[in-house]
Amino acid sequence: MSGRVLVGVKRVVDYAVKIRTKADNSGVVTDGVKHSMNPFCEIAVEEAVRLKEKKLIKEVVVVSCGPEQVLETIRTALAMGADRGIHVDISAEEYNTIGPLQVSKILAALAKKEEAQLVILGKQAIDDDCNQTGQMTAALLDWPQGTFAAEVVLEGERVKVVREVDGGQETIMINIPAVVTADLRLNTPRYATLPNIMKAKKKKIANVKPADLGVDMISRLEVLKVDEPPQRKAGLKVETVADLVGKLKEAGRI
Repeated sequence: MSGRVLVGVKRVVDYAVKIRTKADNSGVVTDGVKHSMNPFCEIAVEEAVRLKEKKLIKEVVVVSCGPEQVLETIRTALAMGADRGIHVDISAEEYNTIGPLQVSKILAALAKKEEAQLVILGKQAIDDDCNQTGQMTAALLDWPQGTFAAEVVLEGERVKVVREVDGGQETIMINIPAVVTADLRLNTPRYATLPNIMKAKKKKIANVKPADLGVDMISRLEVLKVDEPPQRKAGLKVETVADLVGKLKEAGRI
């Protein structure tokens, strides 16, 4: 294969930040909170860049949906080695209401427009944990998919994907064009070096609106309430196994 890879990247609350819910339980607090690229998206970018370094593909195009702040996420991907970016400009208010289906429609439209041979996405985002965008994108394009990829090998016009599955791994061979979603063990993303960060500032980022792609952004999903998990109760220490059995009986566990 010698073509173009489209990689989706999402801006999320940094994985190291302790999440807090809003007072009205409408969502999580994001104002003044550190954001970064979704870790699984970093793995997807790294895999695409490695394919280019092996001269198996010619161009890596990254795309991110959201308000102006996502430009920082795109620049990070460009500094990792992607060639150019596409910012799908969505207002902050509208961005908060869209779901995986709307993003999938955007990615499918861009894959066709850019004539991509491969779409690589993170298997899920750490903010909503939906794990739906890759599968929906493949369905909309009617392309084969290799999800939860732990290894990706291009072999001519086909791609071998070793998938993480319950209890082990599964190896599949799919035809190109295809959609692949990256799992944790696929690779270790590189750090962007200062020279590459400087070079990234000169790389092109196109700005498009969902309407330009003919995508309907009306969400059919409504978030009713977001709650923090209940606090765990303190544990009890017991002296003997008999005491343990007694406590379990009292709690109705046995």
